[in-house]
Amino acid sequence: MKGRSARTVWPVVALSIGALVVLVFLVAFVWRLFHPPVTPFVESDDQQHVIQLDIVNASGKNGAGRSTMTYLRERGFDVVEISTGTELAARTMVIDRMGDRQSALKVAKVLGVSDSMVVSQIDSMLFVRASVILGKDLLMLTPFADS
Repeated sequence: MKGRSARTVWPVVALSIGALVVLVFLVAFVWRLFHPPVTPFVESDDQQHVIQLDIVNASGKNGAGRSTMTYLRERGFDVVEISTGTELAARTMVIDRMGDRQSALKVAKVLGVSDSMVVSQIDSMLFVRASVILGKDLLMLTPFADS
C-alpha cells in the first residue's frame, strides 16, 4: 500500500471542508445570539427615530472628534455637532440628555465605553439624546483600537 488513490482522498477532503464551513456558520450564529448588533434607532410613539448626539473632544488629540463622528455616522447615528472641550477629560463618557438611558447605552456600546461611564445630565435645550465626551483614554475605544 504505497498511498491512497484519488478516489478515496477527495471525498474525505470535500467532507472536511464542508464540515468546516458549517462550523464557521454555527459559530457566527451563536455569536449573533449573544452579541446582537446595536441599532441607531429609538422607538417612540410607534415610530423609529435615529439617535442624535453631539461630541465634545476633551482628549487633547486633534481630529478625534471628527474621526468619532465618521465612525458613528457609518453606523447610522446622527452626529449633529462636534466641539472641543476647554478641559481635558481623563475618561470618555456618554451623557444621557433626555432621560433616555437606553439610547445613551447604545452609543456607549458602539464606542466601547463601559456602562459605568454613562451618566444622566438632563438638558433638553441641547436637542440631542446623548453627548459623547472623548477623554484621554481615547485609544481604548473601538474606533481607535486598530489605529
